[in-house]
Amino acid sequence: MKVTGKLLIIFVMLITGGVVSGCATSGKASPQAKRDVVQSMRSETLKELYTQKPDVQNQVATSAGYAVFDNANVNVIFASFGGGYGVVKNNRTGKWTYMNMGEAGLGLGLGVKDFNVVMVFHTEAALNRFIDHGWAFGGNADAAAKHKDNGGAVAAEAIVDDVTVYSLTETGLALQAVLKGTKFWVDSELN
Repeated sequence: MKVTGKLLIIFVMLITGGVVSGCATSGKASPQAKRDVVQSMRSETLKELYTQKPDVQNQVATSAGYAVFDNANVNVIFASFGGGYGVVKNNRTGKWTYMNMGEAGLGLGLGVKDFNVVMVFHTEAALNRFIDHGWAFGGNADAAAKHKDNGGAVAAEAIVDDVTVYSLTETGLALQAVLKGTKFWVDSELN
């Protein structure tokens, strides 16, 4: 194997390890400090989404509940890996449920992308199904080139099974067409 191939493999392993283990809810901070990080991310993400799509604020307020997740994703040729954290709010009861996420996929892709996802649950059944089972599977095709306020990624929207999903790219450079599975699960330490 050439030196450049070895360097690429080492780079990918370092990035992938950082994505999977670099979750803000891991580490030695107290559970309350970790919850504070998640709530801060939630507030900033909703603020950005409402700036881009003001009508979503009413949709979130009148829904059965909503979830906000921060996700980092690495795409390397035929594989995609990602991980993140977030929180679900039941608007009827006011209860917060802290969750983690992980994803893996197969398809063509190259790059690293940090993005946030907002899910609006239109029914109590969809909200409960997500908290109890948290599994999502589907295809993903997108292009993003963004760093801080520079770049070309905007809020994307999808509606599936009584849930509207908005995706906002934070930073990254990625081109991907990936079929992937995403697993969401309740964070036993933060709940």
